[in-house]
Amino acid sequence: MEKAWPLDVSVSFDPYVGEPNRDGVQGVEVLPDGQVHFRVIAPNAKEVVIDQFGHISPLSPVGDGAWEGTFDLGKGFLYFFLKIDGADVLSPYLPIGYGCCRPMNFVDVPVPDMQGWDDLDGIEHGAVSRHYYPSSVTGKQEICLVYTPPRYTPEKKYPVLYLQHGYGENETGWIYQGHAGRIADVLISENKMEEMIIVMANGMAVSADGTPDRALLPRIVVTDLIPFIESRYSVNPDKWHRAMAGLSMGSFHTSITTLSHPELFGYAGIFSGFIRSPFPQAGDQPHLAILGDSERFNASYKVFYRAMGTEDQFWDSFAKDDEFLSGKPLNIIRECFPGGHDWTVWRRCLRSFLPRLFR
Repeated sequence: MEKAWPLDVSVSFDPYVGEPNRDGVQGVEVLPDGQVHFRVIAPNAKEVVIDQFGHISPLSPVGDGAWEGTFDLGKGFLYFFLKIDGADVLSPYLPIGYGCCRPMNFVDVPVPDMQGWDDLDGIEHGAVSRHYYPSSVTGKQEICLVYTPPRYTPEKKYPVLYLQHGYGENETGWIYQGHAGRIADVLISENKMEEMIIVMANGMAVSADGTPDRALLPRIVVTDLIPFIESRYSVNPDKWHRAMAGLSMGSFHTSITTLSHPELFGYAGIFSGFIRSPFPQAGDQPHLAILGDSERFNASYKVFYRAMGTEDQFWDSFAKDDEFLSGKPLNIIRECFPGGHDWTVWRRCLRSFLPRLFR
């Protein structure tokens, strides 16, 4: 197939088209019907497949070392493993993101009812800055990304949303995979959400002795990150102008942080995840105590939001949290969206959550 295959948008905003004499003619194309066509150059391979976490779509040899296949992989943001003769291969000719604790190839198939949510044309856009900040919790420099709205000015005080990723991801996920900044830009342009700063930290924390410890993030947020942001940005530093939300692991980080510190947060968003730990060996969970005092809880949070994809692999945990909350007169918003444990659902969660904040 003679075609120029763009190398796509995660590592280069303007897609780079490979040089045929060096790169070969290969890549991925989303067809008008939503199917995805792959062309991979692997001249000595015996097998080339697309592996969607166990769902295998085999490519076929078409001559000159090329392998091709056209598949219905589903809709939305879809990670996959390219396997050549059983080995995982990260292809520079396919879109690259970060997930599953590693760089990952992906394809983003348009979802009809989500079109226009993250448009680039015809609206003003905010900025995303990278910061390094010292952590007294980990004893080293940590990292975060900060979205500021299109007309950010130090002369105005802004509310802040602390927005967390899931396990195996990092602070870039909500920008590059979740399109958080672009979704916010569109909602602001439509006057559907308040202007706000959005802070995204790396939740895959490592302790001072080099031991991975994902449980450190709530302490990092409270002890280090909030003071850092409030020292560098023009923000309203009270609880009614401070929110936290997260997906999966980040949802449990959010539960622990906001429920343990009702004096600091007036809004919380639990996306595809957990009020309680999904692991039975978790032991005591003191952050749950406030859920036993409905009057205090309802006075502490203007919005407490939970959402899950209907096909999520952690649906049982969501249902058990439903049962745990049943009969408690708590003002909690609950939504479900079509989809699994994936960025398509998390984009839906974010778009539903943002307009509820700071009104």
